[in-house]
Amino acid sequence: MTWAATLDYGRKTKNEDIRPGPLRPANIIRNKFPTYKNGSNGIVIKLADGPEVPPLKEVVAKETEELLDRRQRFSVRELAMKFEKGLNTATLLSKEVKWRQVALLERDILLKNLKSVLESLRGQVTGKTKDEIEESISMVEILAVQLSKREAELIQQKTEVTELAKSLKLASEDAKRIVEEERVNANTEVESARSAVQRVQEALQEHEKMSKKTGKQDMEELKKEVRVARRIKMLHCPSKAMDLENEIKTLRKTFTEKSVDCVNLLKELELHKRLKGNEIPVFDLEGLQCLGSMLHIVCHNGTPVDFSNISVQWFRIHPKESNKESWTGGLCRDTRKKT
Repeated sequence: MTWAATLDYGRKTKNEDIRPGPLRPANIIRNKFPTYKNGSNGIVIKLADGPEVPPLKEVVAKETEELLDRRQRFSVRELAMKFEKGLNTATLLSKEVKWRQVALLERDILLKNLKSVLESLRGQVTGKTKDEIEESISMVEILAVQLSKREAELIQQKTEVTELAKSLKLASEDAKRIVEEERVNANTEVESARSAVQRVQEALQEHEKMSKKTGKQDMEELKKEVRVARRIKMLHCPSKAMDLENEIKTLRKTFTEKSVDCVNLLKELELHKRLKGNEIPVFDLEGLQCLGSMLHIVCHNGTPVDFSNISVQWFRIHPKESNKESWTGGLCRDTRKKT
């Protein structure tokens, strides 16, 4: 028979048989908090928060590493979208950290209320029940310490997530600014390219028009130059032929004069030779001594001679050689005028 039970937080009822008090709230706590069991070296706490979830710090670090690894392969727009996605993820993680912090605060309040209830019951019971209550109080204190550590870790994670969210927000703003600048630059380049293409097209059209006009003018000028060149050619070719003919005539005249001079010199030379040998010729030849020319036989003593009954033999005498070469085919006729 056990006296003193606690219901309605401390109001006593005597002469009632009740079950041990601490066992009922302990079973209620086990549905939400970690389970406990006694070990050989004391109390061992085993957290039972459901399936293990990786810490927020690891998730954020993994996301950041993936972003850093794939940043080089993304374009500016994709990078901005990725930063926005990371910012949204960081915001969700920050909210989750806040919710967990609120849950920890609620757990802390519940543990404080539970500890106060157990301490109020400890002074009202004795024996085995009192030992159970003290054991429950020690378990609650250990749980409070664990929750304090967990709360410190969550605060640190919250700080890191907040800093990461700020950095991602700044990076997202920078990416947006870069995207906007690139868009403006691209639009400027497109406009400049369009204006350049338009200028080139206008220049080509103008060049085509000018080329058509200048082509006609050049064609007319070329035709005119061709006509002038043909005229000059027609004028120059006869003049050249005439110049050549005049030059040939001059050369022939000069050659004739030189031949006459040469013949006269030969005659004088032969005459001098005969004078040295006391051989005075009776007749002499006058005229150009060349093929087709006419020679006159002149008598030195002035006595006229009748050549009708005289045969004449012509000889070709070489100046450098002493031999004579008879020449057949020569004609001789009397060209003297009869009075």
